[in-house]
Amino acid sequence: MLYFKWSVTYWKRKNVPFINPSFPFGSVGNFLLKKEFVGHRLKKLYDELRSSGHKHGGVYLVTLPIYIVIDPEYLKNIMLKDFQYFMDRGIYHNEKDDPLTANLFSLEGQKWKNLRSKLTPTFTSGKMKMMFPTMIECTKHLVNAMDELYIKRQPVEIKDTLSSFTTDVIGSCAFGLECNSFTNGNSKFKEHGKKIFTSITRVENLLHVIAVAFPNLGKYLGITIIPKNTTSFFINIVKETIEYRRKTQTARKDFLQILMDLQDDTKNTQDIFTIEDMAAQAFVFFLAGYETSSSIMSFCLYELALNTDIQDKVRNEIFHVLKAHNGEINYESIGDLKFLSQIVDETLRKYPPAVLMVRICAEDYHIPETNAVIEKGTRVVIPIYALHHDAEYFPNPDVFDPDRFSEENRNKQRPFTYIPFGEGPRICIGKLLNRVSIFVCKSKRI
Repeated sequence: MLYFKWSVTYWKRKNVPFINPSFPFGSVGNFLLKKEFVGHRLKKLYDELRSSGHKHGGVYLVTLPIYIVIDPEYLKNIMLKDFQYFMDRGIYHNEKDDPLTANLFSLEGQKWKNLRSKLTPTFTSGKMKMMFPTMIECTKHLVNAMDELYIKRQPVEIKDTLSSFTTDVIGSCAFGLECNSFTNGNSKFKEHGKKIFTSITRVENLLHVIAVAFPNLGKYLGITIIPKNTTSFFINIVKETIEYRRKTQTARKDFLQILMDLQDDTKNTQDIFTIEDMAAQAFVFFLAGYETSSSIMSFCLYELALNTDIQDKVRNEIFHVLKAHNGEINYESIGDLKFLSQIVDETLRKYPPAVLMVRICAEDYHIPETNAVIEKGTRVVIPIYALHHDAEYFPNPDVFDPDRFSEENRNKQRPFTYIPFGEGPRICIGKLLNRVSIFVCKSKRI
């Protein structure tokens, strides 16, 4: 108890505004006990600090000090202007015991820089255009499945249906494999995707919190985030696919082929791209597509079902664009779906894929306009959900209103208040792929 009382005076000693914690969980008790959605908990902390006129503040994860950014100008400093101080995400990764965690999303420092520079060309508009026919092919299976469900007139769990679609898209675009998730009820890709997001026990959740809060302890204890059989599955898939392609001299226009080309480029250098490296990048590619894209699509359809006027308007837009492009959806035509783009943007505002982002302070950082310093190693939280639901930036934030993102209104938005994919040098590298896959799905089934 004495240790707790001393530890939670940290922010007071640092001259940073703070919220008084409660024993024993600090500021986030209900979240740790899985009684409250982390986005809602963080929004309450954000509102309390903001309503007191603070531009930033300190809270506690048990006794661990967490710095919360409130003001968008502070966000700009952290994510862009002074990025060199806040490059790392602080996501637990353990290359020895948990090789799939050594991916672009979680790597730090020079390793992240090197990998990011290699993979950035992978997600250009040209590469997306190359993968576009594959996405269109996957929508045929989605259309057939939806038609069958319509004929049966039975309720459908749309998230599961869309997870099948995104599994097929990622399986094909990333691994060059036909998963056939709609007809194959035992799809291994889909099974492992579900396992990662739905099979976490309270004990596992606690271990994950320990690993994130104390990464060195997590590595010492050998804590893993990815199930062992999932790790084996993805490494074997990548290894077998690469061996087959090299043996048969087969090449495909997919993500794995790009990784193979990168491996060839590095084989005579010290920075060798191993099978485990490739599996880790392919895995996070799958994970982001499986969960993020299907969730966004599900929320989007939910809002369209509630707002039939918006549904009618976007359907008319799709019909108009199809007519102008000879009834075909192609890479060029999706650029004409302006209102659909607004709907996707508003979905990402109301239901951001990540409700928060974390950055680790690399060196002592003096906070502009204050006499306070963020110490090296401090975790900095960027409250995306709270920003997206701030009534000053987005009036009536609980109302689904795509017109917020019309060309006229978008230009009025305050920078760094809408950041569904992050911002700055560490912005989500797969942002374009995510949007394209959503556009393809919606243009076929709205």
